[in-house]
Amino acid sequence: MKVYDYRIAGEPVHVKVPEDSHDIRAFRYWFETANKRGPIALDTETTGLDIYSPGYRLRTVQFGDRDTAWVLLWERGGIFEETARWALGSGARFTDAKFQIHNAPFDWAVLDRHAGISIEDLAPRTIDTRLKAGLVDPRQPQEGGRGTALKPLSAYYVDPNAPDTQGDLTAVFRSLKLTKSTGWAGIPLDHPTYLLYAGLDVILTARLDVCLDEELDKLGVRPRLIAYEHEIARICAVMQRTGMVLDTDYTRALDAQLADEALRYEAVALRYGVTNVNAPAQLREALAAMGEEWQPDELTATGALKVDKAVLHRFADLDFQSGEPLGTRKPNPLAEAIIKSKRAGKWRSAYTGTFLETMDSDGRVHAFINSMMARTARMSVTRPALQTLPSGDWMIRRCLMAEEGHVMISTDFSAVEMRVLAALADVKQMKHGFQNADSYPKDEYPNGFDIHMYTARLVKGPGATKADRKMFKGAGFGKVYGGGYKGVARQTGADPEDMRRTFAEYDRVFPEIKRMSNRWQREAYETGMVHLSVTGRRLPLDRERMYAVVNYACQSVARDCLGQSLIHLEEAGLLPYMRLPIHDEVLCSVPQAEAAEYAREIERCMTFDLYGVPIEAEAEIGKRSWGSLYGADV
Repeated sequence: MKVYDYRIAGEPVHVKVPEDSHDIRAFRYWFETANKRGPIALDTETTGLDIYSPGYRLRTVQFGDRDTAWVLLWERGGIFEETARWALGSGARFTDAKFQIHNAPFDWAVLDRHAGISIEDLAPRTIDTRLKAGLVDPRQPQEGGRGTALKPLSAYYVDPNAPDTQGDLTAVFRSLKLTKSTGWAGIPLDHPTYLLYAGLDVILTARLDVCLDEELDKLGVRPRLIAYEHEIARICAVMQRTGMVLDTDYTRALDAQLADEALRYEAVALRYGVTNVNAPAQLREALAAMGEEWQPDELTATGALKVDKAVLHRFADLDFQSGEPLGTRKPNPLAEAIIKSKRAGKWRSAYTGTFLETMDSDGRVHAFINSMMARTARMSVTRPALQTLPSGDWMIRRCLMAEEGHVMISTDFSAVEMRVLAALADVKQMKHGFQNADSYPKDEYPNGFDIHMYTARLVKGPGATKADRKMFKGAGFGKVYGGGYKGVARQTGADPEDMRRTFAEYDRVFPEIKRMSNRWQREAYETGMVHLSVTGRRLPLDRERMYAVVNYACQSVARDCLGQSLIHLEEAGLLPYMRLPIHDEVLCSVPQAEAAEYAREIERCMTFDLYGVPIEAEAEIGKRSWGSLYGADV
């Protein structure tokens, strides 16, 4: 048996690597004894991140407690693979064994796909230290938090000198002429640094779990919230495993089209002296030479003129969100070319290229769903990052399909941020509008109740126009997302002074929002700069951005509305049909013949009451592709 000795927090620890049947018997004895004491830390080492890609391999499975780690060389097969399955509970003996995993959804997916240990079996027996850490402090290091990665958390809670063997491994990769992307697959299975890295992770996880339990208890975080997050993580892991069908022919053709488009618009930029569309200095010089003028607040932290997306969209006379023409000025052709060139390049690298690179042998794409991301716990979908797609796009979404004989259903909350704001701040007139939505005349609201037109009419009277609605929509989202009137004006193309007056009128008709914001800020000063959401989630605030408390409160509760809806959908038996949570939307693939019945049931699961405000959802039935819900003909 190989044994690697180390010290953590001044205490000796041991990483053991069985090499024969005698060593395996020692591991089995240890496992039986450790299982009686409580949860056992669990981890895997693999060939990379793309779990479902052809050729992906599970290399090791490791188990441990606070003092000892055992690294089982799964890749060698035989008794090593058999013993790992035994410990994971594939037989009858240890089906009740509980495990501590850091970032459990990754290992659930690996073991489900490559070891035959299903998510349904393993998830209920798992404690995820990454989820616990996010409930203690959801901030990343760049935000002033501890992050959710194992090594920084271990350095904070377990041992300031907790080993970050990642750096050692990177050096080993280089010595073997491997890169960071190829090193995990190419490093020899018996390399000492690799085995030590694998073993120390489970020892750190076992120790970290105890520290996080103490912290959660001290902070008064409710056990039900911890269990709730584990439920949502499991549901998201099952959706990830299912994945979505990829139309490979269409995707390859679109990938080639985007490559041509990027080159075409780079050529346009070159005519204006820009040789690199990603070089800010060149863009500033060329745009200034064309007579463009920057607004006073369009400066970087170092005082340079910005050439970011918002500025380029203003110069190109395009809406920042939808990309639609605003009609407020003559579009700048260079700004337009830069936007289109960058978009084509990004769509290739982030979407079409990633789809083709990561699809499995059955032609399915399995985007990773992070169930608790960002400070507010909003979910994200990465590799590919489908939550960053423009709201009106159909070309990329057209790549992804429902099953044969199925259609796509997208069910989206209706104005959920505004409803949550009305509920949390008890905004009387706003709540009245939502509560009596069905009573308003159809000629005034032909497409159903519209909170932004309702607001415009409260201020402007019955003659309020679409332009008024747009202004008050900007003000409403400025309140929810914490944007000032200048930022909203820049993004919408509105006159800053007009937007300032609109913000003031918003405060006049809905005074509860400002009062609640002030109250939440006062309470945060008294509780260590933390806002406690109505679901018990801790939301740390930045002293220089206290006004963001409204954004954090609303975004967090909106996310929990989605999380609870996922649980309702599973309880209704709909998990096999669920594909993705995207923002405030749930995407499903359902049998075409019964689509209307499924749509009604999905809407029912996503409709409930929040402090007297109805949270409502509307299902839209498409054709076979996701893109059909946005205008595609398939």
